[in-house]
Amino acid sequence: MIIKRNFHPLRIWKYIHKQVLFTLIWASIVWLLFYFTGRKELAINFTPIGVLGSALAIFVAFRNNSAYGRWWEARTLWGGIVNSSRVLARLIITFTDSHAHQENYIPERSESFKKSMIYKQIAWVHAMRLHLRQQDQWQELQAFLSDSEFQDVISKDHKPNAIHLLMGQEIYEAMGNGTLGGFDSFQMEGQLLALTNYQGGAERIKNTPLPRQYDFFTRVFVILFALMLPFGLLTFFVAGQFSYLSWLIIPLSVLIAGVFIIMERTGAANEDPFENRITDVAMTSICNTIERNLREMLGEKELPPKSTPVNGYLY
Repeated sequence: MIIKRNFHPLRIWKYIHKQVLFTLIWASIVWLLFYFTGRKELAINFTPIGVLGSALAIFVAFRNNSAYGRWWEARTLWGGIVNSSRVLARLIITFTDSHAHQENYIPERSESFKKSMIYKQIAWVHAMRLHLRQQDQWQELQAFLSDSEFQDVISKDHKPNAIHLLMGQEIYEAMGNGTLGGFDSFQMEGQLLALTNYQGGAERIKNTPLPRQYDFFTRVFVILFALMLPFGLLTFFVAGQFSYLSWLIIPLSVLIAGVFIIMERTGAANEDPFENRITDVAMTSICNTIERNLREMLGEKELPPKSTPVNGYLY
């Protein structure tokens, strides 16, 4: 996630260089044709180009709004994961401790249950990050699961789902041995349900791209606009005393088309928020926050370092 206010030109160039170079080369070809042939018929009325540019601006704006909506929904879902993780950890701790007066209360068993469940939830958020980014650093989960649990999880295709299955099984095992009681399981299951809904929402965004027609036609219209623009700009130079400045169609074409190119590329970068790019939702930082919060709730003092921005980017 980008948090700095100003961008390095090289970072911008990385996203737009192909389209800008195409515009530069094409505008140069058009000008050279006019310069060496002197054919004024190369200049076309700027009105249809202006109409195309206006329509393109609306189309690009719609696509960018849709892309931002996907990005913001992704961030909202991860905000819900943060909240539900905290609530689940609180329920685990308070419900377990509330049974300290029971005859079958065993302090060591209760503390083991609290740590096991909260560590599994930490493992789940890290697994969600890896799952959505399609990364395979599953060894990160090993610190939060027993050896048998870790082997069981990594053998499954859907790791986050496998971890929540283990959590559900552990909840009902705790109900059976007296670590939990009453309606404790219902409220914990409610938070697991909320987390599963957030998981489903994130997977929907990941697996359902923005309708491809928006992406395809936006790119086509930007290219078409860049192709027509130099011919329209020639109109301002061929019929007046400034014909010797006709070479200006090259930088003007790059400048005007470049605005639309940057707008189009901005939407393309935002529409997929789980691709481990600098425009990504900062899942690594969010997972770090959840881990620190939940381990602190357990009373641990040795917490992982807090994630900080790197060169203005939060990962």
